[in-house]
Amino acid sequence: MRVTEKKLHGGLSDETLREFGERLTYLRNLEERKEEVKNSIEAQGKLTDEIIKNLEEANTLAEVEDIYRPYKQKKKTRATVAKAKGLEPLANIILEQKETKPLEEIAKDFVTKKENINENTPKETIVENVEEAINGAKDIIAEIISDNPEYRKQIKRKCYRDGFIVTKATKPEEKTAYNMYYDFNEKINRIPSHRILAINRGEKEEFLKVKLDKNEEDIINYIKKDVIKGKTQFTEILEETILDSYQRLIEPSIDREIRSDLTEKAEIQAIKVFGKNAKPLLLAPPLKGYTVMGFDPAYRTGCKIAIIDETGKLLDTTTVYPTEPQNDVDGAKAKLKELIKKYNVNIIAIGNGTASRESESFVSDMIKEIKEDVHYAIVSEAGASVYSASKLATEEYPDINVSLRGAISIARRLQDPLAELVKIDPKAIGVGQYQHDVDQKKLTESLTGVVEDAVNEVGVDVNTATTSLLSYVSGINKTIAGNIVKYRDENGKIKERKELLKVAKLGKAAFEQCAGFIRIPGGKNPLEITAVHPESYEIAEKLLEKIGYKTKDLLDKNKIKEIRNTLADIKLQETAKELQVGEMTLKDIIEELSKPGRDPRDEMPKQILRADVLKFEDLIEGMVLSGTVRNVTDFGAFVDIGVKHDGLVHISQLSNSFVKNPSDVVSVGDIVKVKVIGIDSERQKVQLSMKDV
Repeated sequence: MRVTEKKLHGGLSDETLREFGERLTYLRNLEERKEEVKNSIEAQGKLTDEIIKNLEEANTLAEVEDIYRPYKQKKKTRATVAKAKGLEPLANIILEQKETKPLEEIAKDFVTKKENINENTPKETIVENVEEAINGAKDIIAEIISDNPEYRKQIKRKCYRDGFIVTKATKPEEKTAYNMYYDFNEKINRIPSHRILAINRGEKEEFLKVKLDKNEEDIINYIKKDVIKGKTQFTEILEETILDSYQRLIEPSIDREIRSDLTEKAEIQAIKVFGKNAKPLLLAPPLKGYTVMGFDPAYRTGCKIAIIDETGKLLDTTTVYPTEPQNDVDGAKAKLKELIKKYNVNIIAIGNGTASRESESFVSDMIKEIKEDVHYAIVSEAGASVYSASKLATEEYPDINVSLRGAISIARRLQDPLAELVKIDPKAIGVGQYQHDVDQKKLTESLTGVVEDAVNEVGVDVNTATTSLLSYVSGINKTIAGNIVKYRDENGKIKERKELLKVAKLGKAAFEQCAGFIRIPGGKNPLEITAVHPESYEIAEKLLEKIGYKTKDLLDKNKIKEIRNTLADIKLQETAKELQVGEMTLKDIIEELSKPGRDPRDEMPKQILRADVLKFEDLIEGMVLSGTVRNVTDFGAFVDIGVKHDGLVHISQLSNSFVKNPSDVVSVGDIVKVKVIGIDSERQKVQLSMKDV
């Protein structure tokens, strides 16, 4: 984000700005829909001041649709059939409840006279008897009641306030992931989003039947109170019609709307949770300066091995078979020991998929047999197979077998998670709750924004970044990213940010957006390794001059501490006036000059490196362990403690204090201490607590 733009919005975070953007889009769509509805009703000659007022006061699209419902072009219904028979006036007479002549007498006037029927008379216009006339009028009244926007608004309000979601099992004898919902109910206004999505999935997979339980008597009485005007000959028929309207038209429609509203809110929450989890995963600290062995576990097809040097360059690949059915443990150990010695491997990155724990046990045993100082880490391999078969992977490693590319991805994820994970479809990253059940377009849009935030926060070395990484920088699309890579291939290393203006299709507007996020180590100007935008270079240079330094001093490790201490004593308001710059801009510049070339990921918790394996059988209640948070949901956090399955810290066990949202306490990638409080050996599940540890 350029500092000049920060001044405009008061330094709000990217996440907050995105929320504002989404809300603005919704409000614009709302106003657009109001105008469409208004024009449609006006074209029908039915627009009134009351309708205009109601539209102006509507705060949601659902309210606008309820107002429009009576005027919407309808498909064939019982009411439209009755209207075609000319029974609308009879319906109005019944609704008015003023006529004293018996209803049967009134209805006779609407029965089609036999002398008026001939072979050319359309059948759909004929009313054969009094009963048909009255029933048709009732159908019209039922639809009028159903279409009343105020009724719908108040009924929905009552449902949200007093209603329950009730679920029952379709196959109660079967054990499934939905057991807790086999005989379940919860208030509509209390049910959390993750349970909504779980119920939806259970219903879709035909394990659950779902209904909304509401106070039908209260709703019926509410409508009666407004419709029925005292005791008349029409009272009984109106009571029958109100019940029919509610059961046949209102209830199914309202139920659909409430389920849809709940699902939409749950999806929005799921997308937020996924975004919150994805960002710390993307910003996990890179393990710089290590040669890494990527270990992609498997059974029959063998474990794929890739050696990556400290710059991410592929050195070697192989396949070993220490797991079933081959069980060639000795042969696998010999091969890996040879590779470790040959390439000075420091760390082994083991994928957490199929055969992971068997592979971990094998690696742990091997480490004990060698002199070299080697550790291992368990790495999420979510999306590695997707990447391996992708067009991008084929372009990066055209001569490498697709099965080996997964091991390369696993190794490079440990070295630089951000650079590697941006190559993968965000949905495949593997954190969140029910992300495959939500609106995929919205999920992709949201997560693309999260990835952009992460990339922009860290900055990108323009001379080493891949097309994938560059394409997430603000102002740079895939085409421009490809052009940057092509430009540096043809012209050598880019020396300064302004040189980007020579790249095809990267115009002034794109440059202004992206320049502050581009880093050029060893460039012409030391400011190129900071987030200071080129338009603020002159101010930064004047500031350094004011405190007795030059930009070249930013590259001198001995002087950086002096610069930082001197800048800490700067009087912000006074200096901003002197340099004729905004205080917020100056504050950002001071922060960047205090830590030139800083990688914010260095301040994040480091990956846990292990040398020995913990088996599920080793766990005992009360044991305190260190673990890595792998996923955070609305109901708790999943922590990798080194056994086959991640343990769950339920929301109630996250803190001694009340926790409203687990994301307020932990993030993906956090290293936490946990106590084992429950062990389910049959299902291999562990319950953990972060209280009093």
